[in-house]
Amino acid sequence: MARRPVKTDEVVCRDVAGERILVPIRQRAVDLQAVYSMNETSSFIWEQIDGRRTEDELRELLCAEFDVDAEEAGRDLRELLEALQETGAIEMVEA
Repeated sequence: MARRPVKTDEVVCRDVAGERILVPIRQRAVDLQAVYSMNETSSFIWEQIDGRRTEDELRELLCAEFDVDAEEAGRDLRELLEALQETGAIEMVEA
């Protein structure tokens, strides 16, 4: 069965000094270890997470946008989704 990521209300996304970051809203704001900085790829994926797209669909979008093969894109996507889960930014649900 396919899985799809769903954003939670645990973080807010902000652009600060040209960098996109996820900031927890339920933890102490001074806890800098809880702030998640995103690169171009992770920022792209964050924007594509709409609660409807499956992990496979996100991988296909990643391949098309960054011209990478499906295996590499899948590996990078899984790592990112795991990191976002650890920060509380997303939950994975069965599609």
